[in-house]
Amino acid sequence: MTVAIKFCGLTRAQDVAAAAVAAAHYVGFVFVPKSPRAVELVQARALALDTPPSIARAGLVVDADDVALDAITGHVPLDLLQLHGAETPNRVAAIRARYGVPVMKAVGLAKQADLAKIDTYAEVADQILVDAKPPSGADMPGGNGLTFDWRLLAGRKNWRTPWMLAGGLTPGNVAGAVRLTDAGQVDVSSGVEAVPGVKDARKMADFAAALADL
Repeated sequence: MTVAIKFCGLTRAQDVAAAAVAAAHYVGFVFVPKSPRAVELVQARALALDTPPSIARAGLVVDADDVALDAITGHVPLDLLQLHGAETPNRVAAIRARYGVPVMKAVGLAKQADLAKIDTYAEVADQILVDAKPPSGADMPGGNGLTFDWRLLAGRKNWRTPWMLAGGLTPGNVAGAVRLTDAGQVDVSSGVEAVPGVKDARKMADFAAALADL
């Protein structure tokens, strides 16, 4: 079983290089100013251009308006827009139509009732990112290093759109998470960092190695 890996929140050229060595399928750049992983447009463009063509480049935004998205997509070559805010299904569909690139919508889970949102967004998004719901008052909707009860996803891999597992994944727990959920794709950010915003190449390699034998 090959599990696709997305390393998100990359800020340095050496992190992109480490992602390539770890056979990443995606890299993610964060366009959220208050995030410790935020990148400026010029910086993101350079990182995107340094990314090997075999790796898809995702841009993460939170409730971005068209002005912001016009600037991002106009400067940075991206293969995927990752919507990590409170975007409605109508907004997701509008972004997908306007920018002509695949859209991945993040859905936060904490309890079984949250699963209904996945079905709703699966109608309009190209992919779903299943993440831990942030705690009340959290500054960021993702990248908080929090897990959720993966048993909520057991036996539920038959959504109509591809999906990706996120939320507190580390080299130590990712294999178990995949075994329990049957996730075909995983997303990691804080779990492979030396400090927020700076990836650790050894942890990235260990994360990939943990999935190699599944």
